[in-house]
Amino acid sequence: MDQQRTNGVAISLFSGAGGLDLGVEQAGWEVRAAVERNADAAATMEKNFQTLAAPVIQEDILDVPTAAILEAAGLTGAERPDLLVGGPPCTPFSKSGFHLEWKRAGLDPDASLLQAYTRVLAEAKPRAFLLENVYALTYNNRASKPAFQRLLREISEAGYDFRWKVLNAADYGVPQARPRLFVIGVEKGLPVPEHPEPTHGGTWERRKTGHHELGHVTTGEALRGLVCDPEPGESVGGQYGHLLPEIPPGENYLHYTQERGHPDPQFAWRSRFWSFLLKLDPDRPAPTIQAQPGPYVGPFHWENRRLRVGEVKRLFGFPDEFELVGGRSSVQAQLGNCVPPPLAAQVAAVLAPA
Repeated sequence: MDQQRTNGVAISLFSGAGGLDLGVEQAGWEVRAAVERNADAAATMEKNFQTLAAPVIQEDILDVPTAAILEAAGLTGAERPDLLVGGPPCTPFSKSGFHLEWKRAGLDPDASLLQAYTRVLAEAKPRAFLLENVYALTYNNRASKPAFQRLLREISEAGYDFRWKVLNAADYGVPQARPRLFVIGVEKGLPVPEHPEPTHGGTWERRKTGHHELGHVTTGEALRGLVCDPEPGESVGGQYGHLLPEIPPGENYLHYTQERGHPDPQFAWRSRFWSFLLKLDPDRPAPTIQAQPGPYVGPFHWENRRLRVGEVKRLFGFPDEFELVGGRSSVQAQLGNCVPPPLAAQVAAVLAPA
């Protein structure tokens, strides 16, 4: 965090544990104010970001005036931030659980948080902005399409030109296949930068992605040399835990199906989510790591246990010394909801002033 910063002041909304913010700082900005209502995540931000001009604002963003955020950043009078960043949590558009009717109908109140972001954008008038979200927001369905169109319309009405693109973290050197939507923009009349080009390439969901001169960083490479003490509860027990050791690395519960030729099938074909009893492959990036996995939802380590905190940090691209506050489930949620810092840094870099 001691890198010299020259790009100016950033303010952060929906900060979480600060994955997006860490990348923004690595790209040259100072994150001076943050809004995050979760107490553990706010404490994580305060522990790791010395640039904050005031404590994290631990309130619902819907109740926080833009003027209070600017004041927390030390901006007065006509001063305005150089960059606004944030990833509004929008559960109705996340791919996870999209089979639920209430999700498909977009009936979750979190949808209004997109409008909280555009409200601050219009009122704070930053020189540039970066918005991150679930890539399912771009789906052409009855929930996502109108919400996405409204978001883009409000960005334009706030006075900004923009580009949007879905980027996979694995294509940018992160040892995790994690596709996310990134909307970037600048004040109208200025040239809008392109999203960064991929630096790595490989296979994701049976298709080639990214730049192929450098292969995707694998979990084996990312975890090599890392020593983590065992953690309470890392063993997988219960009804299905005993099945994990037989599953090959990179495979899941389908190993125990008749279609795969198992002599004692335990599951019907495609009867569970793909992540059920999913095990890491040391020769590939990790699949998307979730914030609130169920007891048998992977990825699990190829040593047939749950991942340790230090390992999860590596798979997101956090520095080993980055400290997270809270119990194990809280830490899992903070990491599982965050933007991998190396990807965030590359996206933020294209918004640097010329």
